[in-house]
Amino acid sequence: MSYQDLQLDWLKSFVAVVDAGSLSNATTSVHRSQSAVSMQLKKLENAVGRKLLVRGSRHSELTAEGQMLLGYARRILDLHSEAQAAFHGEALVGQVKLGVPDDYAAKYLTPVLRNFAPRFGGVEIELNCEQSTSLIPRVEKNDLDLALVSRDNPSRGTLLFHEPMVWVGASQFEIWRRETLPIAVYESTSLARRSAIHSLALQGKPYKVVYNSSSLAGQIAAVESGLAIAVFTQCSVPPHLEILGEEQGLGPLEPMEVSVYRSKKSKGSPAVDYLHDLLVRTLRISAV
Repeated sequence: MSYQDLQLDWLKSFVAVVDAGSLSNATTSVHRSQSAVSMQLKKLENAVGRKLLVRGSRHSELTAEGQMLLGYARRILDLHSEAQAAFHGEALVGQVKLGVPDDYAAKYLTPVLRNFAPRFGGVEIELNCEQSTSLIPRVEKNDLDLALVSRDNPSRGTLLFHEPMVWVGASQFEIWRRETLPIAVYESTSLARRSAIHSLALQGKPYKVVYNSSSLAGQIAAVESGLAIAVFTQCSVPPHLEILGEEQGLGPLEPMEVSVYRSKKSKGSPAVDYLHDLLVRTLRISAV
């Protein structure tokens, strides 16, 4: 049985609409009229034989089939860009100073660097692992070129995705049963700390801060030892610790907005440009 090929222009229009949120907003990025973008989407839907988008008056929403195709579309377009760069792109050299919290390094940064490093051996990457509260001012002072951060305001960098926050404890101690809840927290400016205390305050649940640490390793040690429970990003929870919730009498937490934040001084650096765009392409999850 033969199938119709998926044209790059169709896929570009599809991804543009998803990222922009609507047909009208996507026209600028693909340099086509709204009617032309609509036609490209119709051709793509005909080719796959599935409805991909439900188009509302203000924004478009992905169907289940559209969500599945989106991952393939991004990979196809990324591979196409890589092929073009291999033959027509300039060789990248220089240094990129990159920052990332420990929470996000393994899950989110590893696949990006695995893609980048083998292709651009002339670029030296200096990696700094610190909390977002330390990384943000370093980017603003041009001490770092790029950083993956939990942003503290909507203008801080390019939004990539929302990372769930969860309560974590050690099941053998069950200290969440105590009348006054012992908690481990990050530094006073930490968004995770604010989220934890805000959630407990909304519940009217008594608590006591018994442990402070600015490192993920320190937080894990506090929980493992039965000293306290803590709030972690979901991606950083070790498998031997228990995610807690309503059953343990703990309320929900606001997710983190994770963005890539770039220094002003790095603008115009080809190496930083490419790594920034690779972070966005690899990690961005559409909010439509």
